[in-house]
Order: sequence, then C-alpha cells, then structure tokens
Amino acid sequence: MKIVIDAIPLLSPLTGVGNYTFHLIHEFQRLEPDFDYTFYYGYFTKRLKFYPNDSKIFYHIKEFAKKIPPVSSYARSVKNKLVYFHLKKYDLYFEPNSILLDIKAKKTITTVYDFSFYLHPEWHPKERVEYFSKNFFKRIKKSDFIITISKYVEKEALEILKIKDSKIMTIHPGCNDVFNPVENEKIKIKPTENFILFVGSIEPRKNLLSLLKAYLLLPEYIRKDFKLLLVGFKGWGNKQIVELLGKLKGTVDYLGYVNSEELAELYREASCFVYPSLYEGFGLPPLEAMACGCPVVVSNVTSLPEVCGDAAYYVDPYDVESIAEGMYKVLTDEAMRRNLIEKGLERAKLFSWEKAAKEHLKVFEEVLSL
Repeated sequence: MKIVIDAIPLLSPLTGVGNYTFHLIHEFQRLEPDFDYTFYYGYFTKRLKFYPNDSKIFYHIKEFAKKIPPVSSYARSVKNKLVYFHLKKYDLYFEPNSILLDIKAKKTITTVYDFSFYLHPEWHPKERVEYFSKNFFKRIKKSDFIITISKYVEKEALEILKIKDSKIMTIHPGCNDVFNPVENEKIKIKPTENFILFVGSIEPRKNLLSLLKAYLLLPEYIRKDFKLLLVGFKGWGNKQIVELLGKLKGTVDYLGYVNSEELAELYREASCFVYPSLYEGFGLPPLEAMACGCPVVVSNVTSLPEVCGDAAYYVDPYDVESIAEGMYKVLTDEAMRRNLIEKGLERAKLFSWEKAAKEHLKVFEEVLSL
C-alpha cells in the first residue's frame, strides 16, 4: 500500500493534532513496515521529520516560503503541477488535520476532531473560524471516509454533515507510554509544594476563568496547602484570565508549555488534576493524568465522560461552586482519592496508540477494497 500523509502538524511542538499524527505514523511504520509511506510538509519526502529535531530545517522552509509572492499565478501553477504529478501513484491519502489539501490519491480518509469552530465560533480566533468555514465543509465532501476521535464527535458529524453512517467510524486516540505512574529521576521539574494541576491552552473553551473563581472559593487553609498550577500554551482570548493571574501570583502559577516527560512528572506529583473544559472532541490531558496515577476532576459534558468512564469525579463546568466542590472533595477524601487513582490507572489501559493504529490500518484496507 502506497500511503501519503499530511505531516505538517509535526512542524510545531507536539500537542493534540501533532501527537495524534506522530504516534500513528510511528505505529504504522512498526506494524506495517512494508507499506510505502510518503510525508507531506509542503513538499514530499520519505523521511519523517518532526519538531524539535528538525526545527532548523523547518525554520528555513518557512523563511523560504515567506519570499514566494502569495498571489503569484506562476508559483501556484508550479505547485499544483508538482502536487498532481507526484500523487498519481498513491493508493491512499490520509489527512490527520481535518481539512483536505490539494493532494490526489485513489482514496482519501480524513480525521475530524470536533465541530467547535462551527458550534461555538466565539471560542476561536477569528482567522481560524474564517479558514475552517471557508474550507472545511466543501473539502470534507471529497473524503471517501471520515474518522472521528469519539462517539460524541461521530454523532455531531452525522447530524451536521448529513453523511451515511457507513462512511464514518470512531477510533479513540491512544496515550503516550511516557505517561505512567513510575517516577522519572532524570526529570528536574519536581515542585516541592502540593498543587492542583490544569493542562491546556489558555483559551476560552478551557473555562479557566471559572476554574480560577472556583479555586478562590476553596477554604483558605486548602489554598494555603495547595497551589494551582497551569500548564500549556498562552492561547488567545485570555485577557481577563491573564489579569486575574497577575493578581493571584503566589497562589496560582502559570508554567507555560512543557515537554511530555516533564508533563508526566507533573501529573505524578499533582495532588489532583482538574479539567473544567466546556467542549472536547476527546480530551487527552485527563487520560494522561489517569495513566500517571493522578485523581481527576473533569467536566460532565461532551466527550469527557466517554473518555473517563467511572474513573473521574464529574463537575458542571457552568457552575463555579460545582468545580470548587469537586476539587475540595478529591483533595480531602482520602478513600475517594485512592478509588479514583486505581480506577484511573485501569481506565487508561484501554487506550493505546498500537490499538488505534491497528484500527486505522484496518479502515485503510477496507476503504481501498471498496
């Protein structure tokens, strides 16, 4: 099987889509080493490249791309000819990043993560909403098959896209092996104080303003014993949050982006993990926390109950008092903590990248046989 995969998500530090793309490719190559893989980074190559190993290469590619006149009809013509010529020989084009590119193959499969850009455009930067609105719906129709990352998103896709259920399937993402309960002595990022952990971009959908207000509702002696630690990219639409963080400095700390090894150690060290997100297509952070033996407090909406099962304490993300109560109970009820940790470790075992990759490869073969 000759497969071409959009690997552009690997150009940046690996978060959601980047992690999904990287781990699937790694498992594809391990499980089916005889398949012929080509990766698209704006150009085609047999070599898998990813950040940060090839960050210098990517920097030069981006700088070169900036020098090409964006409205040059000649440049567009050359690019299109290269793309179409190169891909006449491919059996399958796998697009792991929602919006199909101008890549031709016998069959096309696309992964769709969520519909928040359509259902809640206020949660996204204006440019992203415009890009998705312009390109997603007209291009997704060209896909022969759609993979969603949760049953929740599959249901949304059936309702919004009006497609046949024979053209869509849910395959849950996996959990990186680095997320486990075994302490890594080589990692220096080990806070000396007890803390509550949140992981995710500082953006409206993650509901951080409610989290901060809920934290302030906790009894003073709890806040004195447990700091709140935020980890993730700075994001957007966060002016109020940044202002409040400035006022809460000393009890609430913002660490920014950390790599997977450091993040795993933070999960292990945290007293509890809290994730009051308003909408998730899947929600990797709660799964990662469970895999590291950290008790989880999570929203009772969208796909999160599908991911966490009975291994989390659920709260209403629209109710600040509910979020505060969830943190308080998990921090103070030792029996509940132990129960959540045990159930979380077992729950996390249900999700692996090997399992996800096998299911993807099965779909690839079935779609090509049609």
